[in-house]
Amino acid sequence: MDTSSAPQSVARHTAPDPHRWIVLTILSGSLLLIAMDTTILNVAFPSLVADLQPGSVEQLWIIDVYALVLSGLLVTAGALGDRWGRKRLLLLGFAVFALASLLAVFATAAWHVIAARALLGVGGAAIMPSTLSILREVFTDARERAFAYAVWSAVFGGGMALGPVIGGLLVQDYGWHAAFLLNIPTALLVIAFGAWLLPESRAPHAGAWDWWGVAQSIVGMLALAGGIKQLGKSGPADWVPWLLLAVAAVTLTVFVRRQLRLAHPLLEVRLFVDRSFSIATTAIFLGMVAIGAVLFLVTQWFQYTQGYDPLEAGVRLLPAPLALIAASVAAPTLMHRFPIRQVLGGGLGVMTVGLILPWIFRRFTEVDYPLMAVALAVLGLGVGVATTVASVTLMAATPVAQVGSAAAIEETCYELGAAMGVAVLGSLATALYRHNLPLLHLDAATEQAVHDSVGEAVHAADALTGTAREDLLAVIATAYTHALVTTCLTAAALTLIAAVLARTLIPPDLRPTENSH
Repeated sequence: MDTSSAPQSVARHTAPDPHRWIVLTILSGSLLLIAMDTTILNVAFPSLVADLQPGSVEQLWIIDVYALVLSGLLVTAGALGDRWGRKRLLLLGFAVFALASLLAVFATAAWHVIAARALLGVGGAAIMPSTLSILREVFTDARERAFAYAVWSAVFGGGMALGPVIGGLLVQDYGWHAAFLLNIPTALLVIAFGAWLLPESRAPHAGAWDWWGVAQSIVGMLALAGGIKQLGKSGPADWVPWLLLAVAAVTLTVFVRRQLRLAHPLLEVRLFVDRSFSIATTAIFLGMVAIGAVLFLVTQWFQYTQGYDPLEAGVRLLPAPLALIAASVAAPTLMHRFPIRQVLGGGLGVMTVGLILPWIFRRFTEVDYPLMAVALAVLGLGVGVATTVASVTLMAATPVAQVGSAAAIEETCYELGAAMGVAVLGSLATALYRHNLPLLHLDAATEQAVHDSVGEAVHAADALTGTAREDLLAVIATAYTHALVTTCLTAAALTLIAAVLARTLIPPDLRPTENSH
């Protein structure tokens, strides 16, 4: 049923859970762990490679297998929590997470780390949908629930950006094992306090378990995530990502058509009939495409053109997560003072400004760190408002019985949006970088390395000496900076589209309350 024009119902007036703020703390700590784990390996990876010496294929699997498994299992995990119990699934997810981290700590071969990272993905998929679903049950007051979602958004976005910083500090003193060791005591604490304080909840009348749907969703989501990642690595000329994306398109189409026929589907795809729900998911997805690409590309810009090491680069990203956290906390107040469509559209508009600023700076002067820090802070402010309001809007448009499906859809938008940003906009940045390179009078091997990627180019320049090295580094920096600011403009177009959709299509009377139908 289309509820986009229907009056929004009032939040349920049930007694608030006396432990709700402790529950929020527990769930925030658990989400911080998951968010950090998506990026913490970026800093630990060089020392891991030096120690275990994995081959090139093994290196790709070490990096990608966590996000692939996580993305592939989110839909299944959301449905399983609805039927089996969200608290039970959350605690099981943390047990798997702790076990996988322990296996990684004692890894002596590359395949050990790959297996451990895959298990971490299984644990993460069990944890993530449960956090939002439990928050929905615990916070019955609309204002408190909006604040809880704001904390959720702040922790997730901030955790992804803080991962390289905390990882850098740990790896610098204790080696790559410390990146996994951190997970174990945190997971055990969450299990201990969660078993005591978290409430159990299930979806009423969830229906029988749909094994065919599980198989279709896993195959389709794995193919989709894998195709997106492979597209970013090998580029559009390679046939493999297109084959994977074709498999994903066919499988997920069959999955959706099947779900629409079932009385109790694994994933309630009818949620997308609601206009507000669809716009909220679009805003999250396009916002994550933009910020996922920008944080990835800016981190490379810091390291390859500004000469920072990974820890220094991570620290210099902090304006984005700090602004994001501040904006997320302020977003609930804005939502209760102004219409949701204005706040969401405004947040996406601020994101657009943050993405345009590097291009504006480039028109008048050389882009350096202070200017980039300003752009990152503005971007973080926009992301904090937009993702928080989108999360509240998404849940406000979701019937209580379908909260597991909504949580799985939201987190899939986060994961796939960030991966899509790195793959598509990252590929665009690489193409623009190559286009911006002038004619170089170098030997064939060096010329090829310079055109391959900015990372290979810097390594090739380091093999030279004297003015030849400095001149080549300056050419590389100029070409990549041009590529970065142009890619940011493309990302700005995406967030601008999302802002226009939010301002024009979300009903003006939508408020951050809960549907109970």
